[in-house]
Amino acid sequence: MTSLKLIVGLGNPGLQYERTRHNVGARFVTQLASRYGVGMTADAKFKGLVGRGTVEGVDLRLLLPTTYMNLSGESVAALARFFKIEVAEILVAYDEMAFEPGMVRLKQGGGDNGHNGIKSIRGSLANNGNFHRLRIGVGHPGDRNRVTGYLTQVKMPVQETETIDRATDFPAALLKQVVGGEWQAAMNTLHAGAS
Repeated sequence: MTSLKLIVGLGNPGLQYERTRHNVGARFVTQLASRYGVGMTADAKFKGLVGRGTVEGVDLRLLLPTTYMNLSGESVAALARFFKIEVAEILVAYDEMAFEPGMVRLKQGGGDNGHNGIKSIRGSLANNGNFHRLRIGVGHPGDRNRVTGYLTQVKMPVQETETIDRATDFPAALLKQVVGGEWQAAMNTLHAGAS
């Protein structure tokens, strides 16, 4: 059982991307930082906003890459190398079109499933996909030609945002399992309570 040392929230930088579906991972980490009083500071060396604090008894770093989504790996790899963080000690939160809003799933390792942020991170970590994932459902527009706009240009409706925020506002006991590396217990807890 390995505790986490890094939680990454994926998104695109800039006001125009706030509240878009592609930024739900960054929103999760921002809210986690706020909840646990972790200050996030811009660090050019890591191409992102970085914070360090204690979440449910575990000392870890939070990272919001300020690269664009498809270059997220540059930020993650730089920080992981510098602090000697193993791939299995990383959790990446990101948007998942395969799930409807309000559905959140944990996953250990795997491919990129067409997600450019995950693809970039895998590539930057010597093609090692064994980091943990928090997949936050955002739904699908129903037409693959509309995906880019749906993810990056359209702000989420308030009701959708609230649904996702509720789903990712984990109880302390679940967060303790997640950051403590109790993956099976965390998946059982999260997936049993999910819609």
